[in-house]
Amino acid sequence: MRLVMNEPAERMDRPYARRWWALLVLCLSLLIIVMANTALTVAAPAMTEDLGLTSADLQWVIDGYTVPYAALMLLLGAIGDKYSRRGALVLGLVVFAGGSVFGYLADSATTVIAARAVMGAGAAMIMPATLSLLAATFPRAERAKAITLWTATAGLAIAAGPLVAGALLEDHGWSSTFLINVPVALLGLVGALVLVPPSRAADRGRIDYGGGLLSVVWIAALVYMIIEGPHFGWGVNAVTAAVVAGAGLLAFVLWELRHPRPLLDVRRFTDRGFAGSNLAVALFFLAVFGAFYYLTQHLQFVLGYDALDTGVRMLPLAGAVFAGAALTGLLTPRVGMKWTVTAGMVGGTAALALLTQVGSGSSYGDFVAPLVVLGLSIGLALSPCTDAIMGAFPESELGVGGAVNDTSLELGGSLGIAILGSLLATSYSGHLSDATAGSKLPADALSTAQDSVGAGYAVARGLGDKARQLTEQAAHTGDPQQAERLRAQAGQLGDGARQMADAVGSAFSDAVAHTSLIGAVILGVGTVVVALLLPGRAKLVDEPAEEDKELEPAGARQGRS
Repeated sequence: MRLVMNEPAERMDRPYARRWWALLVLCLSLLIIVMANTALTVAAPAMTEDLGLTSADLQWVIDGYTVPYAALMLLLGAIGDKYSRRGALVLGLVVFAGGSVFGYLADSATTVIAARAVMGAGAAMIMPATLSLLAATFPRAERAKAITLWTATAGLAIAAGPLVAGALLEDHGWSSTFLINVPVALLGLVGALVLVPPSRAADRGRIDYGGGLLSVVWIAALVYMIIEGPHFGWGVNAVTAAVVAGAGLLAFVLWELRHPRPLLDVRRFTDRGFAGSNLAVALFFLAVFGAFYYLTQHLQFVLGYDALDTGVRMLPLAGAVFAGAALTGLLTPRVGMKWTVTAGMVGGTAALALLTQVGSGSSYGDFVAPLVVLGLSIGLALSPCTDAIMGAFPESELGVGGAVNDTSLELGGSLGIAILGSLLATSYSGHLSDATAGSKLPADALSTAQDSVGAGYAVARGLGDKARQLTEQAAHTGDPQQAERLRAQAGQLGDGARQMADAVGSAFSDAVAHTSLIGAVILGVGTVVVALLLPGRAKLVDEPAEEDKELEPAGARQGRS
């Protein structure tokens, strides 16, 4: 057996024998780039405390990954198509591992953000490469099943990130959560060389670098606006980004319409199935990432679970994703993707609706049903959409197809965290102000507590610590009157600490319920739009045109015959 797999997928006269092992490598590569975000959610409190991060610092630590990741995918997907999809995967894994090591060594907010940006650039090479290599390696008869497993891996990563990070944080610092990527990336790199056949487009032609540059500009500006505006206000930076994003998108569309070989044929979006599938992916991940953002905070801060316990309690989501993926494999061929996607989006809406019942007395048991329903919905809806999106592209543009799918996913996730996260913060601040109205809490303490749920509990702990210090001083003073005054002050501070802790928990629970209601409305309206867009039982993507068949891998043609 050859140490390195060198026979291109396009030259094989039958389906690649080790294609399922190759899929394992592709799924492993996908796993770490999704885990890079979800693991950070449980490491963020420790990182904030250690580095003294402001809320703005923490936001950019999270989103410094997102901007290059979303902005570069279309261009890097096209480059992978032309030169080497496997090469893009291997290079991406190297860059991602390097960024992870950089993050492990980082000792300031600036260096952590820079490390995350490097990791985002690596992820922009990896993500479209995984889908394009999957489509190039598997015959069409098996592609839907392979994409279902790929999608299920993304769902697993959402829950596995907090679990693995939580286990590490039991005995190690937050920086260890960066290192978990390195051995997985190295394993994926070796597996890619040994098990994944090389692949590139037979006739990609010259790359549309003009369109590529415009795509980088408008997507980067859009993501920056999504992050900056809701969280830090619509000042000069956010408004400028909005103008650049709008002008860049218009320039990109006009350029692509006139270019003889565009980076992305924007006319594809006039197809109902293609447009509906992309909209479904974006809306679904808006709901999933937004809900995940505040659920992990509720489990950690309000219910008091540590990082590992939080990860364990997200596992029902992962198990349900696999169950939903199995269901979609059975249902989609029978009822059509319109109905499985719509059912999944209805389920996601129902999961958010269940979260509107969260209150100050809610326990973990109240979150199990929403997690299970959300996981089932992810598994049910997303793989048919991804299959439809990839099926809309000829073999020469599989990398671009993967990038379109992944850009929709990433833009949806960014919008979810930005929109629902901003609504959560506003709602929490308002509810906390109402809950503490008429109290004797210091104004500066209340202002600090309104910044975030973590800050609120920190204020409560600070008041409690000061109360204990005054009690100790009273016990050691020789002046009875002074001791009495100190005990009275300690009693007031102790009552304030308890009141603050109760108010923070109640305010955040109410904010979760309110934000979930808004999320359910957004996803519910989106479900109706997607259901109207998607065609019925007719195939979303017909058999490839004759010119595309010439470009299709021989193994894929034989797999259909």
